[in-house]
Amino acid sequence: MINVENMSKEYRVWKREKGFFNHVKSILVQEYYTVPAVKNISFSIDKGEMVGFIGPNGAGKSTTIKTLTGILSLTSGSVSVMGFDPFKQRKKYVGHIGVVFGQRTQLWWDIPVIDSFDMLKYIYNIPKEIYKKNLNTFYEILDIGSFINKPVRQLSLGQRMRADIAAALLHEPDIIFFDEPTIGLDITAKQSIRDFIKHVNKTRNITMIFTTHDMSDIEEVCSRVIIIDKGSLIYDNSLKKLKNFGGFNRKLRLYLQDKLNLDNVSLDSVIIDRQEEKEIHISFNHNELNVAELINRVAAKNRISDVIVEETSIETIVKNIYAGQV
Repeated sequence: MINVENMSKEYRVWKREKGFFNHVKSILVQEYYTVPAVKNISFSIDKGEMVGFIGPNGAGKSTTIKTLTGILSLTSGSVSVMGFDPFKQRKKYVGHIGVVFGQRTQLWWDIPVIDSFDMLKYIYNIPKEIYKKNLNTFYEILDIGSFINKPVRQLSLGQRMRADIAAALLHEPDIIFFDEPTIGLDITAKQSIRDFIKHVNKTRNITMIFTTHDMSDIEEVCSRVIIIDKGSLIYDNSLKKLKNFGGFNRKLRLYLQDKLNLDNVSLDSVIIDRQEEKEIHISFNHNELNVAELINRVAAKNRISDVIVEETSIETIVKNIYAGQV
């Protein structure tokens, strides 16, 4: 569905130095320097995949997504989406994609939502029967009927996001790009949006790409994660394998009835995060060490009163990757 090979994008930036005279000089004799935004990245995405495309601010996410949607051209390399060159064939290409931005809307601000939908029907030349079928689906699953006749400016953020997702799906695209689709929403609204996204992917097999800083979005809807940092691709694999990235992905908290005794207790291949008189916190890789075995080792010398086992959160793992700790 999407094939990116050795993609690079550089920007020419006007060099401006501090001070009035240097500023005047830079106007008369313009100098530029090159800023690499994306450096020689490659990946492919199959039809129906749900992929989280993440990275810290300034990593190159937006540049990559703008290239995939046809807004930007490449400096070098190649991008093919459904056989299209997104930039060179943009007019033909955009009819096959949908875009949802959490921080801005594609709907017209001062007119009712239904009027925006009607305008999109003509823009995308959507057949009447398909348009009606999709509207009925959105009425049923997204519950847009309660606000479809209101101007967009009068909608709550949750209502606006539901309307934006419906607008992106009206023409039945093959690919949807989501940029922070649940930003600013409460827990209930977030879950409603995620459930609908998963429903659409399951029923229509639409390829979906998410850029978000909310790792719970990624955990809820994506099966695969691509991480980019400083313009380079540093991780491309399943969400399941990401949870094991860096090794220590599970924490064990043991609370004891008596003073902790670790004499002759084997704690190889673990990290002791915290150790107090009557408790110990341990990080370990569950692929290398069974939690029951680890508990038994400590219990051989201690009377345990309580046990808590925690998975390391995806957010923590990704944060460590950004920081270069794994």
